[in-house]
Amino acid sequence: MLVVGFGSGPLQANCYLLAEAAGGPCVVVDPGQEVAGPLAAALAEHRLVPAALVATHGHPDHVASAASLSAEHGVPLHLHPADAPLHDGASVPLETGTFAGLDIDVRPSPGHTPGSVVLVLETAEGGRLALTGDTLFAGSVGRGDVADAVRELLAGLPDDTVVLPGHGPATTIGRERAGNPFLAGTGA
Repeated sequence: MLVVGFGSGPLQANCYLLAEAAGGPCVVVDPGQEVAGPLAAALAEHRLVPAALVATHGHPDHVASAASLSAEHGVPLHLHPADAPLHDGASVPLETGTFAGLDIDVRPSPGHTPGSVVLVLETAEGGRLALTGDTLFAGSVGRGDVADAVRELLAGLPDDTVVLPGHGPATTIGRERAGNPFLAGTGA
């Protein structure tokens, strides 16, 4: 599996490209502010073509470029219906399914926004990814008052699951269980 990520915009929100391999269709996750340049470079470098745009939630730092990218590539933005009012462009409901050949499990994680989701998928190589948007970060959570819900949401994920957050560096579920003050010692 090919995973390409980069920060963009004033808040350095992470945008990710997910594909089975270079030279094919991809999913663009969280096409936020000022992604056009870095996204075009990554698409060209890896010979990828967007097959879907997916948002972990509807805040502008995660969806600001969606309307222009949707028009440019002829693909819709998939967004949880509860966050549709936050986005001033068109979107289709985001549900568990197959995007660009990748099976993505959409897990609702309301709290940061009403329609926040975590995207979980297994790689062909046997790994597991969790794209957590602004629900879980390396060393923190999006909102402390929903930490119990975050623990419940992540309870079934193995420690070696790679977490690709909406901001900041990647981490693993095991690292967060051991050291995140909101999750530590819970065995979540």
